[in-house]
Order: sequence, then C-alpha cells, then structure tokens
Amino acid sequence: MFDSLRNRLDNIFGKLRDRGKLTEQDLTEATREVRRALLEGDVNYKVVKDLVDRIRERALGKSVLESITPAQQVQAIVYEEITALMGGKTRGGLDYAPMPPTKCLLVGLQGAGKTTSCVKIAKGISGRHKPLVIACDLKRPAAVEQLSILASQAGIGFFGPEPGEKDVISLVKKATEYARERLYDVLLFDTAGRLHMDEDLMAELEEMKKELKPREILLVLDAMTGQEAVDVAKSFHERLGLTGLVMTKLDGDARGGALLSAKAVADVPVKFVGTGERIEDLEAFDAGRMAQRILGMGDVAGLAEKVRQATEGADVEQMARSLKKGRFTLEDMLQQIRQLQKMGPLDKVIDMIPGANRLKGLANAEVDPSRIKRIEAVILSMTPEERKNPKIIKGSRRRRIARGSGTTVQTVNQVLAQHKQMQELMKRFGKNGKKMKLPGGLPF
Repeated sequence: MFDSLRNRLDNIFGKLRDRGKLTEQDLTEATREVRRALLEGDVNYKVVKDLVDRIRERALGKSVLESITPAQQVQAIVYEEITALMGGKTRGGLDYAPMPPTKCLLVGLQGAGKTTSCVKIAKGISGRHKPLVIACDLKRPAAVEQLSILASQAGIGFFGPEPGEKDVISLVKKATEYARERLYDVLLFDTAGRLHMDEDLMAELEEMKKELKPREILLVLDAMTGQEAVDVAKSFHERLGLTGLVMTKLDGDARGGALLSAKAVADVPVKFVGTGERIEDLEAFDAGRMAQRILGMGDVAGLAEKVRQATEGADVEQMARSLKKGRFTLEDMLQQIRQLQKMGPLDKVIDMIPGANRLKGLANAEVDPSRIKRIEAVILSMTPEERKNPKIIKGSRRRRIARGSGTTVQTVNQVLAQHKQMQELMKRFGKNGKKMKLPGGLPF
C-alpha cells in the first residue's frame, strides 16, 4: 500500500536526518522533493501546490530551524498537513440514523467493487447491528446471485428481486417492508454500476434517493484509477449529494493519489477503505492512522486491534503459563499460527509496524500462505502425545506424519526444527521474566 510514495518520502526525511541543523536551503530542497513525490504519486496538482505551500510556510518557521531534532519536526508537520488534507480527526464508518433503519445507498462505476464492499460493510457492523443487503442491480447478469452468495458466506441477511423483476423502485419498497417486519436496522442497497454520464441510470439513482431518503449515499471507487476516481466523485456528488466514499483496492495502490486528493477536490470524506480480497479486509477510515502508514510511521493502533481480534477466544493465559514454566509445545505453535492467520497477510501486518520499511528483511517480507497451511497440516497429523513431546518423533513417526499431512519427511523435519528454534527463544523470554505478547515470533 503506497509503497512508491512512502519510499520517496522516507528518502527525503532520511536526507534531513543526516543534517544536525537545517538551513533554509535544506528545507526548500526538501519541500521541492515532497512536491515531486506527490505529483508522481498522482495527487491532484492543485492539492499538491496548496499542501506544499502550507508545509513550506510552517517548516521555514523558527520552531523548525532552531529545533534540536529539525528532521523530526519537518516530518511531524508533513504528517499533520497530510492528516488535515484527508479529513483531519474525523473518523470513518457509517452515520447511523437516530431512528432505525439506517438506509445506505452504494453507487459507482462497474467493476469498482460495490457488491463486495456492500457485504464487507454489513459483515463489519454485524456484531452491533442487524444488517440486510439488498440486490438492486437488475442490469448486470448474475449480479443478484453474486450478492446472494457473498451474503450467505458472510452470514448476512439478503433480499433480492423476483425472477424477471425489472422495477427497482418497487423492489426497494418491498425490501424496506421486508426489513421492517424482521427488525433489520441497517439496509445496504447494492445498485447497478453505471457511467456518471449515463443519464437514464443516474436518473434512476435520483429516483431511488427520493423514494428511500437514505442516511448515507456512498460512492465506491477503485483507488487504482487515480485522478479519474476524483473526477467521478465530483460528478456523482453534483447529482446525488454524496455523504462519503469507499476506496477499494487500496492494497494494490502504490501511489495514493486518489485517496490524498478525494477530500480536497471532491469535498467528500472517505468513510471506508478496502485493503484486500477477504471479507474482513475493510477498515473504517482514519486520516491520522492512514497518514502514519503513508509516511512509514506505522499504525500502532491498527496493529493492536489486529492482535486483539486474533487473540479473541484464544487461550492466551494457558500459553503464558506454559512459557513461564519454560515449555513451548507444538500445540502452542499451532495456536500462534492460527492467531497469525487471523491477522491477515503478513505484509499488511508489517506495514503497521513503525519503521518496518527501513528494516532489512522486513520491508519486502513475503509469506507463502500455502507454506503456513502445510505447517498446520503437519502439526494436525501428529498425536496429542507427539505435540506435547516432539522428542519421541523418530523416523517411522515422521514418515507417518508426512503421509497424513500430504507433505514430505523433509517438511516434517523443517517444522520440528522451527519449533525447536521457537522453543529456545521462548525459554529465554521465560528466564528473563518478560511477558510475551502474542501472536508473533514465527520464523517463516
């Protein structure tokens, strides 16, 4: 996410960190480089000009030139200005109606990710609310079926049209009544993808808005389309009065132009960001935390939330007791693997660690998910006794475990070797009386 932009900015700050004191010429050169990095990151040129002017004005003040750590001061200014540019302290997420149900209309171009975003939002709020997704895309073949399948997989309520039904206004009326009878309190309407210059389809959206009076009208945008996404947002906003944006495919966007430009150019806040293909890969947007990631400062709050979710329901106390006694079994290793998997792809977790982009071996770390699956299969093919006491796993047992897990004896040997390494590490932590923070520590 934003790799090229983050690396460019990190190089700029790295040069400043090499200076003991900063001159006005140093700051002028640095702001010029920031401008170039943002423009190459496909950020709107007017947004770049205004942002760099504010950074330059603040950075040339005496508070920076006379600071003991001027490079950190400049980075702090850039962080504050980028945060303000993306919406300041305003948090994302849905704006719920005072009286249920909260109606949310999802609109956008074809292929932007409306259907998946609809289910992701519903899944994300399902612990606190009872959401219903409604299939209003009566144009695209199999659109209704796609939403139905995704909703079923996520365990979310679904409402769709009768076979051959073509009247979308009649459909939303029936969906509203259906939701009222079954006490659904958040209704998410997945509309047909359309070009913003398609007059008939835009008129249909205006009619839906008039009928539903939705609390939220969210435009779903593909972040990888860059400045075109911002132009689309302006057009939809003029016709519908958008309340927010959902930026999808942010995990594939190395530049960040659309996200950085959206609020300033389209005057519409980003509410959610999609960071992957899994149902869980959707986050309520937080400008401060996103600015930290863009600048390579990490996202400690986001990382802590992932750890909390991963360890929810896990017997962490039992593992802590094992570690205190100097034990670390293959059962414990299996639990760590499962917790790590809950946190999502390792590269995204590393992205949240402050300064990880400058640590050798972490910046481009990749983990083959199938490799982790093989390790899990090996451990699950062991008997309870073998997991507790791997010393008894000799030649014949290793061959049996390899057959049972569909792997090789070499793979079994590698898993046992990795467990031994981790066991030694855990023993050192136990002896030093340090508290373990799980999950983590897997040497893959």
